[in-house]
Amino acid sequence: MTPHANGTLSGKPLQEFVLEGFQGGLQTQALLFALFLALYLAAVLGNLTMIVVITLDARLHSPMYFFLKNLSFMDLCYSSVIYPKALANVLSSAKVISFGGCASQFFFFSMMGTTEAFLLAVMAYDRFLAICSPLHYPITMCPSACARLVLGCYGGGCLNAILQTSFTFSLPFCSSNHIDHFFCDVPPLLLLACADTAISELVLFGICGLIIVGTTLGVLISYAYITVTILRMRSGAGRHKLFSTCGSHMTAVSLFYGTVFVMYAQPGAVESMEQGKVVSVFYTLVIPVLNPLIYSLRNKEVKEALRRLGQKSITS
Repeated sequence: MTPHANGTLSGKPLQEFVLEGFQGGLQTQALLFALFLALYLAAVLGNLTMIVVITLDARLHSPMYFFLKNLSFMDLCYSSVIYPKALANVLSSAKVISFGGCASQFFFFSMMGTTEAFLLAVMAYDRFLAICSPLHYPITMCPSACARLVLGCYGGGCLNAILQTSFTFSLPFCSSNHIDHFFCDVPPLLLLACADTAISELVLFGICGLIIVGTTLGVLISYAYITVTILRMRSGAGRHKLFSTCGSHMTAVSLFYGTVFVMYAQPGAVESMEQGKVVSVFYTLVIPVLNPLIYSLRNKEVKEALRRLGQKSITS
């Protein structure tokens, strides 16, 4: 098909993309559908449970659990932006997504991912204040301050999503409309552009790099102070409790930032589509499944809240 100068196929405005997804025969597609469905249902159930438990249990109405509830909401939205469509495409031979649908999916995916990165850094800052400045903590992290921090995370995520979507979908797509991925993401979309993508790639890696490096530094600095403070404690039980609480967050941070760095901050990310698909499954689906488990299995307060909620449902 002949490319046209107006960035379209056959001289007509591009109306849709084809999401090629994972390659394989009928058995492979059936296995992928079962795997994606099981993981997606686990992510929805786990994160909804965390949201409900934290909302209903008054003992969990603290800044740490307020941020954790928002993290669960992010993970829930994060996977729901992608996997209902991905599951439908596995069963479909067309695998089509409209141009507007692709842009919308990309916008919300980018917004949720960036918001989660900021939120993880805010959660580290919250633990820093709680452990290193306990006397000022109730005043510093009052409900209004917590709400402003979360709104700031959403604002930063929305701003990044606007920039990423604007730069990406203003490119002319005239070489093909087949996206070598199971959802609309920057690297495979850039490969379809028939114009110079240097500026878009600079924006992609520049903004993502700043966000990843900035939030990672915030987390590392917070936990450096936390570690020093904990090691100075004389109580072994207190140290164990704090290390256990902070360990859950550090596990979640390592999983999220590690996979995002591999996908968006490595030099060859745009060309590594097959690797990108596997990494994308991990940070868009596996991590939303793992986060509720990490924060519930390693957190005594959450486990007790789950037990109380279960006892109430049995007796009612």
